[in-house]
Amino acid sequence: MKQRITGVGLVFNSVKWLLLLSLLAVALLPLFWLLVSSLRTNLELQTNPFGWPEKLQWENYAKALSMASLPRLLLNSVVVASCAVILNSAVTAMGAFILARERFKGRDVLYTLLTAGVLVPVISFMVPYFSFITKTGLYNTLFALILVYTAVNIPVSTFLVTAFMKSIPRELEEASVIDGCGFLKRFTVIILPLSRSGLVTAATFCFIYSWNEFLMAMLLTSSIESRTIQLGIKFFSSQFITDYSSMYAAVIITIIPSIIAYIFLHDKIIGGLTAGGVKG
Repeated sequence: MKQRITGVGLVFNSVKWLLLLSLLAVALLPLFWLLVSSLRTNLELQTNPFGWPEKLQWENYAKALSMASLPRLLLNSVVVASCAVILNSAVTAMGAFILARERFKGRDVLYTLLTAGVLVPVISFMVPYFSFITKTGLYNTLFALILVYTAVNIPVSTFLVTAFMKSIPRELEEASVIDGCGFLKRFTVIILPLSRSGLVTAATFCFIYSWNEFLMAMLLTSSIESRTIQLGIKFFSSQFITDYSSMYAAVIITIIPSIIAYIFLHDKIIGGLTAGGVKG
């Protein structure tokens, strides 16, 4: 009987690891193919799309940087994503503190209205945002993208940070009140430092969205001076030819910051996502 149980457990573990490795392959193989393709020539890609390069074409990356004004677009993306993260974090932290730590009539209704935006497709906001941005004279500016990316990420950021702040024991806040802390000091000295993991999680999602977003950037900008890195990829296609090798090199360049951000912050991201499920 013990041998039978051991055999069943071995089969279960084998199936589990086979499934996990299959999922890992599905996730990583496209990225690996993209990396290999970025180091090949256009002729190699057209004759054998899944082959190995005869010679590694590192000059594709230099060509990508010079061909589509990627340095300027990279700078624009850094400015837009960084400012959107800072503004979103500030607004979300203050709003989540009120929703999580204060008691007032209509609080749950307000929370529901704010977080309901998670369920609304971003594409449905295109016409209202375009109308608002053009009427305020912000069209074709980086500030327009910063405002839009901040607003789009407020629902999910509010959901994450509010859940995290609710998990902080109220005894800490009550003790600070006894020691003479007022409303502002409770927020800045007690709650905000303890909510660091939740804020980092929300900020990471906001950064990744702002860095990878394409539709709003195309809709609200029209020149190199205010466009982001994702829009630079389309410059590798023309009416008669597409430089696939340089395009794939540009794609690799655009995804590196998101990967680096997740590698360094994945512990805080996971902690921020799970902390809201634990009651203090």
